[in-house]
Amino acid sequence: MKPLAGESVAVIGGGVGGLSTACYLADRGADVAVVEKNEQVGGKASRLERDGFRFDMGPSWYLMPDVFERFFADFDRRPEDYYELERLDPHYRIFFKDDDRIDVTPDLERTKRIFESYEPGAGEVLEEYLERSKVNYEVGMEHFVYEDRERLRDYIDADVARQARGLSLLGSMQDHVEDYFEHPKLQQIVQYSLVFLGGSPENTPALYNLMSHVDFGLGVWYPEGGIGSVIDAIRDLGAELGVEYHTDRPATAIKGRSGGFKLETPRGPLLPDLVVSNADYAHTEQELLPPEKRGHDEEYWNSRTYAPSAFLLYLGVEGEIENLAHHTLVLPTDWDDHFEQIFDDPQWPEDPAYYCCVPSMTDESVAPEGHGALFVLVPIAPGLEDTPEIRRQYRDRVLTDLAENTGTDLEDRIVMEERFSVSDFADRYNSFRGSALGLAHTLRQTSLFRPPHRSAEVDGLYFTGADTTPGIGVPMCLISGRLTGEKVVEDYGNEHGE
Repeated sequence: MKPLAGESVAVIGGGVGGLSTACYLADRGADVAVVEKNEQVGGKASRLERDGFRFDMGPSWYLMPDVFERFFADFDRRPEDYYELERLDPHYRIFFKDDDRIDVTPDLERTKRIFESYEPGAGEVLEEYLERSKVNYEVGMEHFVYEDRERLRDYIDADVARQARGLSLLGSMQDHVEDYFEHPKLQQIVQYSLVFLGGSPENTPALYNLMSHVDFGLGVWYPEGGIGSVIDAIRDLGAELGVEYHTDRPATAIKGRSGGFKLETPRGPLLPDLVVSNADYAHTEQELLPPEKRGHDEEYWNSRTYAPSAFLLYLGVEGEIENLAHHTLVLPTDWDDHFEQIFDDPQWPEDPAYYCCVPSMTDESVAPEGHGALFVLVPIAPGLEDTPEIRRQYRDRVLTDLAENTGTDLEDRIVMEERFSVSDFADRYNSFRGSALGLAHTLRQTSLFRPPHRSAEVDGLYFTGADTTPGIGVPMCLISGRLTGEKVVEDYGNEHGE
């Protein structure tokens, strides 16, 4: 008998964390139903399809392939059972707004020469930096990411101290990077991935230099069909394990407790034994639970530091999209002002740093013949007003900036366009303040300082996804599902289970 045989579980939200949790619980014998408010599962990793164009609406980088391999291996499967991968070359292109451009490729020796061209000795220093990054990644992942240390006392033992020895645990990424590189462009190259963590160089712990190993060491990949194909794979895996999916069915209230929950939906209630919420954590507590059942009050959520929201343009373009790579970053030579206008003085960035994705360069299926698909993402502060007029004006600014700094002039060739920003994140995903990612990875919001997987107030209620540990990003949400599943089995698994 499997450990959760006889238990029924409702998972609220079909984002990556919810889909992952559903797989782990079904594999352990539970009867699992996923209820999703939108028309498709995937959460912020949804697809947009229109006029023959197809876009990944949110995540578009396939990083940390080892995490995906480990996830599927937990169910005796492999990623290639569901989708094929292509390593991108270049990994990405960077345009600096002073007519400078570089490509970061899988060839580390070439990258070292690029670093050397900006700063004598920086090539060898990059190798040292990446060696430290690799140690942080290997130790951090095995002992601090796949293991959920949710209490302070979990860190106060000899084994944890031994594993943590030498890790870059304290200080900011800015301080850490300055110990290696003086040139501001080199600092930007090794820090850009902080955008994936929802932080800035000043507020993100130095431990996250492990992301450089992800980038330079593990590589940047493209799953055939885009990240949407990965979502399809996880959904299909769940279905093979017995998971049921209910789309267009938002949860409106969580009532009851372990063994007797009532999950209200517009299409009638579900009556599961246990509930896992992959919905936005603040939304779950503030909107789905009564005040006496909330683990955190309104003041708590208002006092948190949130990852940026985003201004997104999804563009179908006639002809080729020249000059850009599959992944392209356009960066001011000094990006401090942009981060300040996200975290310190919230406003629409005057000189934006932004990201462009051109999947049609790698995958012909995402656009009609003779056309290209492109989306542009500008990180902006959560909670900003984003009226149609503001969006139109900012759209014009971004397209002008793109033409001026990359030579990619699209204005007269756009045949399909969608805009997506703060209010859409709030409406479509119930994201607190319209954040695109959730709680940022500041020192005070990392590891045990993130909200827990178990509800402290409601027996049988659990949480999964980016606001819990280990945090933001598709790979981290896959792991979050595993951690949540382990807690459910620990609490409710029958003693005769496998």
